[in-house]
Amino acid sequence: MSAERDQRDEREQHEQRGDGAQVSTPTHGETEETGSATIPELVIISGMSGAGRSTAAKCLEDLGWFVVDNLPPELIPTMVELGARSQGNVARIAVVVDVRGRNFFDNLKGALADLKAFHVSRRIVYLEASDEALVRRFESVRRPHPLQGDGRIVDGIAAERDLLRELRGDADLVIDTSSLNVHELRAKLDAQFAGDEEPELRATVMSFGYKYGLPVDADLVVDCRFLPNPHWVPELRPYTGTSEEVSNYVFNQPGAKEFLDRYAELLQLIAAGYRREGKRYVTIAVGCTGGKHRSVAMSEKLARRLSDEGVETVVVHRDMGRE
Repeated sequence: MSAERDQRDEREQHEQRGDGAQVSTPTHGETEETGSATIPELVIISGMSGAGRSTAAKCLEDLGWFVVDNLPPELIPTMVELGARSQGNVARIAVVVDVRGRNFFDNLKGALADLKAFHVSRRIVYLEASDEALVRRFESVRRPHPLQGDGRIVDGIAAERDLLRELRGDADLVIDTSSLNVHELRAKLDAQFAGDEEPELRATVMSFGYKYGLPVDADLVVDCRFLPNPHWVPELRPYTGTSEEVSNYVFNQPGAKEFLDRYAELLQLIAAGYRREGKRYVTIAVGCTGGKHRSVAMSEKLARRLSDEGVETVVVHRDMGRE
């Protein structure tokens, strides 16, 4: 009878939830782990439309958080449960929620109450800005406020402030973005969520051939056509810059090693500036005539230097094999 009563109580709890999400209730003594499942850390990003929620989401994503945008509040416990089942692969979840209707806050309160059963470590980040700043931002992109209806932008802003007033009071971190640019907002979030580690920079080193055009996504472009072309050495022509023969030929040319050394030093300076400005990804394009020999050899060496400096690096040879 006791077992039947426990099962009936559990069914009633799920029916009261009303959202269909199956959330396991930890037994006594379980906190951040349920069995072998590790409960992920949770950040809820909310606040005024136009105050920078998308920027905050991108920042946390760059810091390694699993980010879900525009998730209905009632699905947050389900998201946490799925993260707990990931065997530690999803250790940190950030959820962006915004106002969709008058029942928004009731749904969010219910979701937060359900999370207590998990003993989840969660924080609420609330982004706000002055009416003047929000009006200016909406007018600059020529989009209506989601709650203005047939009224003005200021009417939508006022309605949203009223709906979010209680959530703002519950927030763990409130950031006023009225006078902040994108980089300054990222810096504030880095300070809160990056920990003691310096924000990571990821680099893609891409070799290419000028005869096929410049890479459209390149942040930096360097030209290796000042070096002799192995294409004109008959015994090297069939090989690519990934081969030892071609690489040795390229780096035995006057200026090749010095160029690599000096450009690697320059990239250290640039990387430090990128980190300060909140830039997390950089594409370095290295070109020669056909993208087969010189640029490939130089890209391989340059990527190795960056990796040795602690930069997560991927090498892509865009045009190798196109000839």
